[in-house]
Amino acid sequence: MNNLKVPEKVIIHSDGASRGNPGKAAIGVIIQDESGNILRIVSRFIGVTTNNQAEYKALIAGLEEAAALGASEVVIFVDSELVVMQIKGRYRVKKPQLVPLYLRAGELLAGFKSYTIEHVPRSLNGPADRLANLALDKH
Repeated sequence: MNNLKVPEKVIIHSDGASRGNPGKAAIGVIIQDESGNILRIVSRFIGVTTNNQAEYKALIAGLEEAAALGASEVVIFVDSELVVMQIKGRYRVKKPQLVPLYLRAGELLAGFKSYTIEHVPRSLNGPADRLANLALDKH
């Protein structure tokens, strides 16, 4: 039997990138435990989307992975102020193409005992940004 303990709290760094707006897009996600151990990495091309759609899709991928790990609490760092402020309810979701992504993120967040989401400068979200750009470069 596997003796690995499922972490209760995980830290998610997510980033979406689009070359063109809309343009070819990809996501990058790193999930860590509180000690900084990497639990999951996502680096995936997602087709043609806007930058904001890519940011949401990265967040959703991170939340899906955290749920799959069995985490009950998530701390999320995103370099998209728009996504963070919409999730926090401080900005309205005006673009129709973002509504289903916003709703999906909300569904996933509701599945956790607690969550925090914070905006960070791109310089503090470098590994997730590099993963997104790596997926774009490979495509």
